Amino acid sequence: MTDPIPAVPAAEATALVTRGVCRGLIDLGLVVLTEFTLRNGRRADVLGIDDAGAITIVEVKVSTADFLADTKWPEYRDYCDRLYFAAPQDFPHEILPDDCGLFVADAWGAAMLRDAPRHPLHASRRKTVLLRFARKAASRLYRLNDPLRGMR
Repeated sequence: MTDPIPAVPAAEATALVTRGVCRGLIDLGLVVLTEFTLRNGRRADVLGIDDAGAITIVEVKVSTADFLADTKWPEYRDYCDRLYFAAPQDFPHEILPDDCGLFVADAWGAAMLRDAPRHPLHASRRKTVLLRFARKAASRLYRLNDPLRGMR
């Protein structure tokens, strides 16, 4: 991770950081989905699952304004064992909550600066999230293989 995110529109910067953090999570042994809608209607930027079924959510922030305007991220805690933020290297990381983990990411990868505390999910919530993850992953894969049928 040496290349800073170039000056690009926020949506593109978010996509680059998201790609990098996904690569970082995969390197740590997780499988990931992006733009994962939770049961409460909130959409997690990245949701990852490890071999033991532990659920990680990563919220991507690329600007101070983006973070300060966001009041929804605490609602992710009820759907994961660990909650992280991911931001580019030039982001003011000190404004992010200390009780969340932190990744610094660019388009090519991510480095964990702070591990997230573990808050184990209740078994019934874990089952619900894991089933939704599996169904969403299967649905996305099917749409890749049969885009016309997958449009329904």
